[in-house]
Amino acid sequence: MNIVANWSYPTAVKLGRGRIKELADACKTLGLSRPLLVTDRGLASMAITGHALDVLEEAGLGRAIFADVDPNPNENNLEAGIKAYNDGGHDGVVAFGGGSGLDLGKLIAFMAGQTRPVWDFEDIGDWWTRADASKIAPIVAVPTTAGTGSEVGRAGVLTNSATHVKKIIFHPKLLPGVVICDPELTMGMPKAITVGTGMDAFAHCLEAYSSPFYHPMSGGIALEGMRLVKEFLPRAYRDGADLEARTNMMSAAAMGAVAFQKGLGAIHSLSHPIGAVYNTHHGMTNAVVMPPVLRFNRPAIEEKIARAAAYLGIAGGFDGFYDYVLSLRSELGVPENLTAMGIKPDRIDELTAMAMEDPSCGGNPVTMTMENTKALFLACF
Repeated sequence: MNIVANWSYPTAVKLGRGRIKELADACKTLGLSRPLLVTDRGLASMAITGHALDVLEEAGLGRAIFADVDPNPNENNLEAGIKAYNDGGHDGVVAFGGGSGLDLGKLIAFMAGQTRPVWDFEDIGDWWTRADASKIAPIVAVPTTAGTGSEVGRAGVLTNSATHVKKIIFHPKLLPGVVICDPELTMGMPKAITVGTGMDAFAHCLEAYSSPFYHPMSGGIALEGMRLVKEFLPRAYRDGADLEARTNMMSAAAMGAVAFQKGLGAIHSLSHPIGAVYNTHHGMTNAVVMPPVLRFNRPAIEEKIARAAAYLGIAGGFDGFYDYVLSLRSELGVPENLTAMGIKPDRIDELTAMAMEDPSCGGNPVTMTMENTKALFLACF
């Protein structure tokens, strides 16, 4: 079954096999003549990246690439990217890759024309209005994983290299103007990355669905996103070349990011500090802390999760859903707990303080305090 679709929600999305060939047209749609392709070091030398650069070059758009991007991008990567962008006289960005390449590409397009430091645009109140919106360059996003959904997001995550704290930088114009979701680009993903990114999409949907904030549109999208992960992540894991599974996982990833406008919660406020301090894979960390967080939130979400379980075809209400999450993790080879990830509980006070500062903690269905958050961290070991 060959799935092909064009959406304009929440931006223009071109989904389907082989659609990377439309990359130059996407650039021209946004008025780009000298795009800079931004990706991470691991992808820089891969065939899919070379092909994307070929498409740009053949259309007369050059083949400029910046790939000095860490797995958790920081302000030093951003500074180097802005220099490459300005030195090359570029007029927009092709953000290419997983979450790190997408986020840093978006932030280069955002910051290249700004005069204030990037931390002035953290996702707090109306700080985004400090930016000169007329100086934000157009962005084409090309995801090569199915997880973060950064391709349809209005923010980028940047790690402060001094404090190791992840900050969310927000501006409505960080939303890419055109997105190309070509599932063939994800077919070479290693199994562990398929699992980590897929579970990230599931965590986005689960937390958005569970969030107490009112946003029924996002709630509905989150529910269907969970169903797609349930049906297609095990298939993509078993057979990386299953194109239907890969396509549906790209949809689920985008849906998770659209849905979490409704809010995220303790899964993310725990995994952000763990990732920043220990450099773990974000999605895999989400999968590891998911069961303890479900138990923690049970008093506030039991009924809601029972409704989700019914929709997903899982019997047994909350308990059935919880057991399903455990069996999914087991099937996909997710580590049992943080100890199995090689993390010791010796920095738990520091992690707890960071979790309490994380913006995701405000969307958790059960109010998080220093005391119950520390206990929740301990339950993850």
